[in-house]
Amino acid sequence: MKKSDLIKMNHYKYSIFLILISLILFLPRCKFADETIVFIENDKIQLGFDKSTGSFLVFRDLVNDWEFIDKGLVRSLPWEITYHKVSDIHKIDHTYSFDFSYSASDNSTLILKWENFAGMDNDDFKITARITLDNDKSFSYWNIFIEGTKGKLITEVIFPKIEGLKNTGEENLVVPTWMGSLINDPRSAISGRSGNRWGWSYPGSLSSQVLALYNSDKIGFYASCNDSLSYTKNFALELDKPDNLIYEMINYPVYDSTLNSYTPSYEAIIGSFRGDWITVAGIYREWAINQSWARESRFKQGLTPSWLENTALWVWNRGHSDNVLTPALALKQRLGLPVSVFWHWWHNCSYDDNFPEYFPPREGAESFIDAVTAAREQGVRCHIYMNALQWGDASEGWKSGRVEPYTVKDINGNIRSRAYNRFSGNALINMCVGTDFWRDYYAALCDSAVNIFQTSGVYMDQTCLSRMCYDHDHGHDLGGGNYWVENSAKLISQVRANDYGDREPIFTGEGSSENWLPHLDAFLTLQASRERYSGVTQIETIPFFQAVYHQYGITYGSYSSLVTPPYDALWPEEYAPENPEQPLDEKFNQQFLMEQARSFVWGLQPCISNYHDFLATEREEEIKYLLNIARLRYESLDYLLYGQFLRPPEIEVPEKEIYISRLSIYAGRSADAVTEFTKTVPLLYKGAWKAGNNNIGIALASISDDDLPVDFRINSRDYDLPPSGNIYIKNNEGKKHLSFYSDGDIRVSFSLPPRGLSVVEIVPEKTVF
Repeated sequence: MKKSDLIKMNHYKYSIFLILISLILFLPRCKFADETIVFIENDKIQLGFDKSTGSFLVFRDLVNDWEFIDKGLVRSLPWEITYHKVSDIHKIDHTYSFDFSYSASDNSTLILKWENFAGMDNDDFKITARITLDNDKSFSYWNIFIEGTKGKLITEVIFPKIEGLKNTGEENLVVPTWMGSLINDPRSAISGRSGNRWGWSYPGSLSSQVLALYNSDKIGFYASCNDSLSYTKNFALELDKPDNLIYEMINYPVYDSTLNSYTPSYEAIIGSFRGDWITVAGIYREWAINQSWARESRFKQGLTPSWLENTALWVWNRGHSDNVLTPALALKQRLGLPVSVFWHWWHNCSYDDNFPEYFPPREGAESFIDAVTAAREQGVRCHIYMNALQWGDASEGWKSGRVEPYTVKDINGNIRSRAYNRFSGNALINMCVGTDFWRDYYAALCDSAVNIFQTSGVYMDQTCLSRMCYDHDHGHDLGGGNYWVENSAKLISQVRANDYGDREPIFTGEGSSENWLPHLDAFLTLQASRERYSGVTQIETIPFFQAVYHQYGITYGSYSSLVTPPYDALWPEEYAPENPEQPLDEKFNQQFLMEQARSFVWGLQPCISNYHDFLATEREEEIKYLLNIARLRYESLDYLLYGQFLRPPEIEVPEKEIYISRLSIYAGRSADAVTEFTKTVPLLYKGAWKAGNNNIGIALASISDDDLPVDFRINSRDYDLPPSGNIYIKNNEGKKHLSFYSDGDIRVSFSLPPRGLSVVEIVPEKTVF
């Protein structure tokens, strides 16, 4: 062969090689090469759907080489629709015969279409799903469009529905149930629930629209939603045999048979990540803080009264003023800083019973007003309990018959009621915030609480919940929609529209919720003391809400107590304990320390429940610990009130098995109740925060009886800090310089004394231009 021919042949081969490489590199991302599955992928993830049915069969993390779905367990479609017609309930799912087709609108979007359903009474009924991949991240965005719905009362649309989620081993489930929950071995937890199913409502028990299942050493399944308008929905996990974990997002359309189509105004988000619950919070936070509820939050807008922000310690007591305000004043004198009061059982009716017949106060109007006024003059403000949702069926108002038209009705027209009070057995009935009647009534109650009875605000119990109401006479959409949060906002605005003069009242709510950040001044987050009412379970409290929203909402409160629970004097006498509010066994003291340590490092305003001045001597060390926390936190508000949550450094921490008391006003009161547990807990609690000036504060709280060494090393880049600066230790004795750091290498080493507290401050050198 001639040399020229050889050169030509090599050139030809090289050209073919380049063409093949080009085809590989620039092949459209939506692939149709597989015989049974149509794929869509980016550089991070690959999704695959059955070509003949549209079932979701493949969800692969390409970076970490992990397939989430066992396609052998997939039996259904990625959606399921339930609707009412006359008196029958129908479900449209994979059991129907239908025609399925798919197409790619572009390289990152797949369109799936189901139509021509056999047995349907209208030919125009069809379902279209659009799945779009993120250009840069391992996330996908899911929309559903349903047409031809006229004549059908759709009750729920499950989309997406993802079957066959594989067990990653050593799994954890993070769910933002109000403050946040981390569930170890979630499959076993789900299998122990009714129907092997666990669901969470939003807005409501979920403070944010996200959950994630992960093994921090392998991979994580991320499920979320980008609804910025507070539409009602549920998230659920179901465990089908054999070990078939199913994820569902349940959407609730407006219940209206005249509508001929439905599509949510938001997208479901399905993605993959590598990390832990803090990683999940960071992913969600990136979107969440750009929504209106964060931009318009009262705390962020500077609308929360200064006395609330300056509260160093809360006292949560119950009953007459001498059992509430008197001990709070004594504690303020010991602390030397502002103390505020959270007051239950001040009202004329028994608790969880004859709401909302609150006035006059049970000790009498004159005595109550005098005590509240005197306490405020001495620097102790109180805000009082009034439920914002319930009306008691034993109350005179309910018996009159005038209230029932304004209650929440279920899909069958029935009222929603529940007996919370296990001693009286009387029920509380949900009122509908979509009615003028309830908004006017509750706003008038708040007006009386502040302007007549001189309190500094109202704790609006159960505000951060939502209900679906099907009453045609209320004027709101029926069933699903976003009217609940909108009307709750109207109620709170109406409450605030009362003329309170210069009193600066606060209005707070139960739990925590992104939806109510623009409306409430603070959120009661009891989960720091979760064991008091739930015992020891697979659920561990985490500061998820604080990790996302600490700069946008004040959180406070705890069941943390050193005495046995109180008993309402208006409850049935036969159930009353002989000596309520007596010191708990000393073996539970470390539980109290744990709860206070959590609150401190997690950025909550600290709180003690059922405080009495005798505790200052009978539980001297524990009260000293509480006061030291309040004082050190008060000197560190740039971090622990106004700061942004950061991942705390890794520190080797010893653990200890401590005694846990499960005892509250209801929990542990029955004869067969388990009231004592043990739990292995860390002896050092930690939290990291970034102040507005870019300084870092690492809060540390020891509950150990011994000295604890603190040794950790971090890189300044991980905290977006300059490479050099100073390290300080702040504690109850003051602040001292520990060391310098340079080249981005931050090393901290010191010893905490028994039950010691500190804030490690990392102060970067200022760059001079």
